[in-house]
Amino acid sequence: MEIPMLAPICLIENSPAGELRVQQEALRVLAEISQPVVVVAIAGLYRTGKSYLMNKLAGKRTGFSLGSTIQSHTKGIWMWCLPHPRRAGHTLVLLDTEGLGDVEKGDTKNDTWIFALAVLLSSTLVYNSLGTISQQAMDQLHYVTELTERIKVKAAGEGSQQEGENSAEFVRFFPAFVWAVRDFTLQLELDGREITEDEYLENGLKLKPGSSRRAQLHNLPRECIRQFFPARKCFVFVQPAGRRDLPRLEELQEDELEPEFREQVARFCRHVWETSKPKTIPGGHVVTGAMLGTLAVTYVDAIRSGAVPCMESAVLALAQMENSAAVGEAMAVYEEQLAQRAALPKESVQELLELHAQCEREALRAFMARAFKDDDRSFQGELMRRLEEQKQELCRRNELASSDRCTATLLELWDEMDNRIGQGVYLVPGGYQHFQDDRQRMVERYRQVLGKGVKAKEVLQEFLQSKEDVAQSILQTDEALTEKEKEMAAERARAEAAEREQEVLKQKEAELQQKLEDQDRSYQENLRQLETKLEDERKKLLEEQGKMMDQKLKEQAALLQEGFREEAGRLESEIRHLQQQNEEIRKPSWIQSALGMLGDVASLVLPGFFGKAAGAITYLIQRLF
Repeated sequence: MEIPMLAPICLIENSPAGELRVQQEALRVLAEISQPVVVVAIAGLYRTGKSYLMNKLAGKRTGFSLGSTIQSHTKGIWMWCLPHPRRAGHTLVLLDTEGLGDVEKGDTKNDTWIFALAVLLSSTLVYNSLGTISQQAMDQLHYVTELTERIKVKAAGEGSQQEGENSAEFVRFFPAFVWAVRDFTLQLELDGREITEDEYLENGLKLKPGSSRRAQLHNLPRECIRQFFPARKCFVFVQPAGRRDLPRLEELQEDELEPEFREQVARFCRHVWETSKPKTIPGGHVVTGAMLGTLAVTYVDAIRSGAVPCMESAVLALAQMENSAAVGEAMAVYEEQLAQRAALPKESVQELLELHAQCEREALRAFMARAFKDDDRSFQGELMRRLEEQKQELCRRNELASSDRCTATLLELWDEMDNRIGQGVYLVPGGYQHFQDDRQRMVERYRQVLGKGVKAKEVLQEFLQSKEDVAQSILQTDEALTEKEKEMAAERARAEAAEREQEVLKQKEAELQQKLEDQDRSYQENLRQLETKLEDERKKLLEEQGKMMDQKLKEQAALLQEGFREEAGRLESEIRHLQQQNEEIRKPSWIQSALGMLGDVASLVLPGFFGKAAGAITYLIQRLF
């Protein structure tokens, strides 16, 4: 996006009836953002100062509406897209969500959906609360405990929630978590020693032993945060100004705010800017603005229909759109490359095929860079088919350009002979030999002309054949020749024509063979680039799995240290599952099966691939002999 947004706009409207709707204006803005997006969402109770922090992340004093009353001011989810202050070539997307727990609205289900959308769309989620990380604060974060009821990872039949989705599956999709504690008045101390903000958070997330109802209520939100948000950070903020000045916070100058608060806000902003990663979907695929808009529509449509948003289904729907766009982008790259290099006609089919191969290579690179989850290789197959059609069209255009050039050259060279024929120069004794000599000189001059292209022999053959009646007429009127000599001359003319025809057929056979061999080259290029892409995807996937494994082991160690052996044991199955997945990903078959599928697709979309055009070659050979 060349021009940053001057102010936030509504991304998801929340009507008074509690109906969610994605706004078209916001989708148009996102559609223009082809850069990776770093999406920071903020959620929390209403009137806790969320919008102020978002304005600071935007580097502005005003923007998101702060409001100055006890009413919730932000409705739905508002969006602000700006150039990222730390990551060149990235866009920072800030999402300010409607305050949760608004007593006037009184709809906790609607609140939960707002919270769930903030989780689903962001790469960093800031949870904003007042006072301390107390049991009350945890109780207010009950939205976290409802996430597994409101969101599912896999579609039915693919390991649905009823079959037990573990937290590792959710972590693949979930953002990093930052807890911002506002108006904090306590000392950061524990058992007489100074602690960090992160230690304060981890202490607040400690579980209570026992199986009583009270222990379960205490532990549930903490377990959810620990499981779903293994990447956690905490910031505490003192009250920014005196109580009388708080209602006009956005009007206050920096020097009117508490110095400690200013320093805390600066640290918070630096952390978010420097550590928040681009929004990705499982497998490490980076989300652009346009993709973010598609995800928002997919999730909101699911909610509106009464369904539970399925993250995997949303990713698959996104993949369908992105892969289709990737095919279109690849074809545009092909045509752009061709326009830069193609000056037709080319002298040989081989030269033309080399030009096609160069353009195809760049088109494939563009496709591979954008496409993802093309598991059945259908989109890559579609690209192969369209590039093959482009090659055939390129060959047709090359032949047409060559034919036009050759025909124009022959007509120009023949013009002098045509004048002589009209003047009767050859209608004299010995005229046929004179005609033959002049015609041979014309052919030699034609052959010396450069840039005629692939149709040079065929057009010459057709042209000479078209003038054979004239040649025969001159031959028959030449009184210097006997009938037998005329017969012999006619036979020689037929033999020469047949020899030229044979040369043309041999050339066509060789060109067809080159085109069929080029299909194999094209397949090998597709195979090579796909293998490179799959190796890169495997590396990213193993890195993703490794991080999840480390987080699970860390959580397991913490549970054991706190004495929760049963809970640590439950994590063991998730850790084993991750290990099994890693083993499968490392197997050669993980890549080989995908490459094999590409071969099946190629045999369908490349007409001559795997020997399917052998009949055409046989037919040509039969014609030659």
